[in-house]
Amino acid sequence: MKYLPIFLNISDKHCLVVGGGSIAVRKIELLLKADAKVQLVAKDLCSSMSTLQQLHGFDSSVRGFEESDLDNVDLVIAATNDRRLNAGISSLAKARHLPVNVVDDPDLCSFIMPSIVDRNPVQIAVSTGGASPVMARLLRSHLESTIPAAYGELAKLVDSYRDQVKQAFPKVEERRIFWESILEGSVAEYVFAGRLDDARELLDNLILGSTASPDHKGEVYLVGAGPGDPDLLTFKALRLMQKCDVVVYDRLVSEPILDMVRRDAEKIYAGKARAQHSISQENINQLLVRLALEGKRVLRLKGGDPFVFGRGGEEIGELIENNIDFQVVPGITAASGCTTYAGIPLTHRDHSQACIFVTGHRKEGKSDLNWEMLSHSNQTVVFYMGLDNVKRICESLKAHGRGDATPAALIEKGTTSVQRVFIGDLNSLPGLVESNDVRAPTLIIVGEVVELHKKLHWYKPGKEIK
Repeated sequence: MKYLPIFLNISDKHCLVVGGGSIAVRKIELLLKADAKVQLVAKDLCSSMSTLQQLHGFDSSVRGFEESDLDNVDLVIAATNDRRLNAGISSLAKARHLPVNVVDDPDLCSFIMPSIVDRNPVQIAVSTGGASPVMARLLRSHLESTIPAAYGELAKLVDSYRDQVKQAFPKVEERRIFWESILEGSVAEYVFAGRLDDARELLDNLILGSTASPDHKGEVYLVGAGPGDPDLLTFKALRLMQKCDVVVYDRLVSEPILDMVRRDAEKIYAGKARAQHSISQENINQLLVRLALEGKRVLRLKGGDPFVFGRGGEEIGELIENNIDFQVVPGITAASGCTTYAGIPLTHRDHSQACIFVTGHRKEGKSDLNWEMLSHSNQTVVFYMGLDNVKRICESLKAHGRGDATPAALIEKGTTSVQRVFIGDLNSLPGLVESNDVRAPTLIIVGEVVELHKKLHWYKPGKEIK
């Protein structure tokens, strides 16, 4: 091990930075974040440095470095573009036994600056010993994606209860078991969801109960899986997908996304196709309640966004009635994701000043759509689940004022590696469906913005029909 990982307390310490460029700016920002007293020496200041100095008011001298600048300082950073100057600063600092960092020159450093994951007071430092700063940043980005931003709040909560837990659990092993259950259980999830009062109330009750292994309370995670591309999942979605005991998933959840769920989680298919429901919605609602009452962490994984034609409101309504804890994680809805991957903006100041999402699926006994409103010009209409009714949709729009040549598009399996885009108009769209064997899931887009596809399409996974 070439370097000893160490965290320095530099609060109110005098830290000298030599150099006025963008790299020095980044170093000073870190020092200020750690409450250091910054002293800057540089012949020239870049605009970002001038702005930073005006904002924070730290000491600065616009001149060349002098040896006396090292007097009464606790730490030194050399960040100039002059290697000889940097080497001289390093030599002088080491002679005074001052910790010194020379940017991008580890051989001249007595300490190095790692990539940092900051969840104050939790901090994770990643370093390659100067061998590859880019690799360190990549590793840090992977950690950032798996560690919730609220981990700092969780650490503060734990710290505030340490004395109470010591009194309730005199033995070290009991405390370890208790804290593991807290950090992996409902208290932590309350904190991650921003419910700090609920977290404190539950923690108080668990301490009062004085059990090192509190009963695990079931919970439901209603997670939007997006339109298909796994890279479009949110960090929070990924974390909960890895935490669940059982997953109840829909037909529109792609295989690559399902593969990212915790490997040993039980999988229950609850997909619904036209006139083919493996489980009715009412039974799905009851299933979520039953699994949660069994103490399980239940992932309800839905394509797109749970609250956009996803019946998420019905499901959490049932959970609320049964006093079941839940979290909702939004997903990128198909209209946004698929049109973006097809190069079709939903709005554009020259073509569309409004956008409407509507279900094209008819249900017996329900009234028809407001076709007069949907047929206005200068707006974009996105039909979900409308493939089987594409002819009726086109005819109804034309009957209420939309022109035969109004641009329209079909986006099949949008954002995936097998995405297909078909461009036409209200006259040709039904024929495109028949001649190209278009299958669900497919979105129908109607509006002048469709014409922008010719210029803006950028995602080209397969054959494209025009």
